[in-house]
Parts: sequence; structure tokens; C-alpha cells
Amino acid sequence: MTNKALFIKHIAQPGRRDDLRQVWDKYVRNYVATSDGQPAYFYCYDDNEPDTILVFQTHANAASAGEFTQQPWYADYERESAALTGGKSEYRSATPQWVKTAAS
Repeated sequence: MTNKALFIKHIAQPGRRDDLRQVWDKYVRNYVATSDGQPAYFYCYDDNEPDTILVFQTHANAASAGEFTQQPWYADYERESAALTGGKSEYRSATPQWVKTAAS
């Protein structure tokens, strides 16, 4: 079972949510798609807040949670994202107690 989960809420500047998604696509998408350290990752548009992005991700272990911010592109991702957000993102870490997994 995965031992770390992270919930993130990003709020884009009004009307800039798709632009923020493009920055994520540019830097993060391929890394997450190929990372064994992140077995599940959901990048979602909030259905009720048009400028809000919600992210849910799980990590295989504590080390894999920190590897993301150590990537060579991370500083560029942070800089470009910051220019499009309407404030500080909210981060909530959690320890899963039970996880349903897909059938093999």
C-alpha cells in the first residue's frame, strides 16, 4: 500500500486555469506518467470554482514524495506557475489507512 498522499488546491488568476494547466503539461505530466514513485495522480478542474485546480496524488514512500521537487525543471515550473496563480496554493498531506486498488 502507498504510504503517503497529498491533496493540493491551486487557484489560478481569473480566466487563467487553462494556462496554468499548460504549464503543468509542459513540466510535470511526463514525469508523473513515468514515475514509479507516484502510483496514482489526479489533476482535476473543480466543478464549482472555475479558476480552481485540485490535485490528488499518492506516493510509494516518503522518499518519492520529495523527489518531485528535486527535478531539474522544478524551479522553472514553480516560477511559471506562480505568474498564473491568484495566491498561495494549499497543500495537505495524509497517511492512507485503507486504499481500494484496481483489480489485476
